[in-house]
Amino acid sequence: MLRDVDPTETPEQTVTPNNVDLDRIEQDLADVETALARLEAGTYWTCEVTGSEIPDAVLATSPTARRAVGSAQG
Repeated sequence: MLRDVDPTETPEQTVTPNNVDLDRIEQDLADVETALARLEAGTYWTCEVTGSEIPDAVLATSPTARRAVGSAQG
């Protein structure tokens, strides 16, 4: 999940080249690329586990979600 900017962060809490989590950034990018591919394929709104529709509220909160709430992790 992409990190929102917190206006209350102190300079010690902000992202700098010394505290960047490249593995997390690469995973976020992979999640976005997967979501874009699912969108292009027409399966963005479909749970990968159950085949049921992923509610808009879930996708609004987590745009890279691939499973409906309550689906097994598979």
